[in-house]
Amino acid sequence: MSIKESNILIKTENKVYIEIAKSVLLRERLLLENYIRKHPEFLTSYEPLEVEEDAPRVVKLMARSGENADVGPMAAVAGSISQIIVEDLSNYGCRNIISNNGGDIALRSTEDVVVGLYAGNSPLSAKVGFKIDRDRTIDGYGVCTSAGTVGHSVSFGNADAVVVFAKESSIADGAATSIGNFAVGSPEEAINRSLERAECIEGIDGVFVVVGKYAGKVGRIPKLVKTERKITYGELFEMI
Repeated sequence: MSIKESNILIKTENKVYIEIAKSVLLRERLLLENYIRKHPEFLTSYEPLEVEEDAPRVVKLMARSGENADVGPMAAVAGSISQIIVEDLSNYGCRNIISNNGGDIALRSTEDVVVGLYAGNSPLSAKVGFKIDRDRTIDGYGVCTSAGTVGHSVSFGNADAVVVFAKESSIADGAATSIGNFAVGSPEEAINRSLERAECIEGIDGVFVVVGKYAGKVGRIPKLVKTERKITYGELFEMI
């Protein structure tokens, strides 16, 4: 479903939850837009910002992620909205849901989930994925990607993909942007600088960085698996 800048792919166990997800997306976008009208710096800042205690949840999630990763709050907008969609649908009884907001994924599942890697023109793109065990997914999980060569999000690095795994997709989203900003220099330099930055950020489980045909990881990432079929953006995951 697409609403203004939001282009979200939702998978759930029952179609009735899709309509609820649309309502949640509309609500959160409206809350965020209204907040930005009163606080325009929230939209443009590349630095962390403090927000009021009574600010909307989406605003507080974004601000917390920005503070955690030392980036502006808008760096976490997609992951924060995905997280709220999954949390709200869970409150309605949905046990299996994946919300993919432009590559920033929040999910909850009673089964293992495979999330495919999309890394632009890298030869690794669509060839491997990450098998996330149900022990991680059953109470909610986040997988967010930042890239300097793919998509419209702002990144000061040249990575084809910086994939961050965390309990919360809001936290993973801000971290992915921060880590991706350090992906500069030769492929080896870009990967090493990114991984060094990742070790300074709290609240994340692991990071996988791709630059061209090279890749590196730090922390506890899910098991890498081959994806046998050619997949397109928007078909990057499945429950198994």
